[in-house]
Amino acid sequence: MKRISILLTSVCCLILASCNTSGSGSLFDGNSTDKWATTGQVFVEDQVLTLKGENASAVLKNGKYKNFTLHMDVCTSPGGKGAVWFHTTPTLGKGYQVAINNDREDPVWWKMSGSLISVRNLTKSFVKEEEWYKMDIQVDGNAISVHINGAPVVDYIEPASPYRVGPHATATISEGTFAIVSSGDGDIRIRNIEVTVLPEKNFTEVNTQLIQAVNEQTDEIIRLHQEDFPVLDYHVHLKGGLTKEVAARQSRQTGINYAIAPNCGIGFPITNDQEVMKFLTEMRSEPFILAMQAEGREWLTTFSQEVRDEFDYVFTDALTFADHKGRRTRLWIPEETWIDEEEKYMDLIVDRICEVLQEPMAIYVNPCFLPSPMDERYDEFWTEARMNKFVDALAKSGKGLEINELYNIPNKAIILKAKEAGVKFTFGSNNVTPEVSDLSYSIRMKKECGLTAEHMYKPSIKI
Repeated sequence: MKRISILLTSVCCLILASCNTSGSGSLFDGNSTDKWATTGQVFVEDQVLTLKGENASAVLKNGKYKNFTLHMDVCTSPGGKGAVWFHTTPTLGKGYQVAINNDREDPVWWKMSGSLISVRNLTKSFVKEEEWYKMDIQVDGNAISVHINGAPVVDYIEPASPYRVGPHATATISEGTFAIVSSGDGDIRIRNIEVTVLPEKNFTEVNTQLIQAVNEQTDEIIRLHQEDFPVLDYHVHLKGGLTKEVAARQSRQTGINYAIAPNCGIGFPITNDQEVMKFLTEMRSEPFILAMQAEGREWLTTFSQEVRDEFDYVFTDALTFADHKGRRTRLWIPEETWIDEEEKYMDLIVDRICEVLQEPMAIYVNPCFLPSPMDERYDEFWTEARMNKFVDALAKSGKGLEINELYNIPNKAIILKAKEAGVKFTFGSNNVTPEVSDLSYSIRMKKECGLTAEHMYKPSIKI
């Protein structure tokens, strides 16, 4: 019955949808705004269409497009931001928006250029302000894609029953005109605006797309986007066969942005400054935030501060330390964890965590981890006094706190205390296989602890 319902929905969509009635070609001749209805400060100079300041807009007159590829060159001045609308009306009464925003200081740092706003928000800007870049937006049946400088950043298929709420309720595939809207206090500059009309998809082609679409009626990730919550996995590893190409495709399909973090330290894949720079050179142009996982307590002398600062942020954990007898301990390895008296050992763990929090990293990860078999009584060992000692040290350090998917830690009580103390949070898979988490534990803690976008750690992203 479910398949029949999808097929019927597809047929209805095809019957109701009108074909493109506007043709391919240039939408801006470089000399005037005659093809566009403008409001606010909109002008043409040196063959560039400029929208200046808030509430400036340009809406294509008599545009009626359904399947198309829209190309334009874009440049923003400091503070310049806004969106390209498609499938909209002269009054912007419906349609999708693709973000124009290269301001990495923007408090809303998860809607950067190329974002399919509130459906596939992007946390990484690929270009700088005052830098021209190419943006291509394509609608082909139920598939929407966005490319920045030829690289795919959005790959979305609208399902038969998309999940939309509030102000985003009308962001669905239909047909309509194009618009460019400025919402910042700087300039948006556009040139070389062209459109290519694509043929209608037939029944089989649309149905094939719909089969591949995510069921948004049960998907938690689209709910985060619709809520305008930053959807970022801050702790992803390229390991177990997960390549950067597969990770990028997987990220686009799930709607979860990835921060890729190599393990850096003695005995790990990256062991010196030269290997760090080789990694960054290879990865800087990829669609990921780049983080450093600093391993062991010797990372401060293994890597120079100059090189560490090349990452978007650095994180570490307290799983490796010297115990009370000076033995190198790795808490996840039973053979390297010597527990004589559990309560005293728990106090040692808390002390070591508080020491690690003084290290110059941004985020404390794998937080409050306990070794086996102590982990079976996690809530018992993390007493009120120990939680208070940890959270007080964490808040004073200014470090962010990871909600970890691999171990489902820390517990709700610790998260609530950290939230009350003003600590910022991250979600982290810490994957050991190619199957990166769907952030289910993090999302559950977000809901139960009342976390909002303002509670999330903002990376300092470099390009």
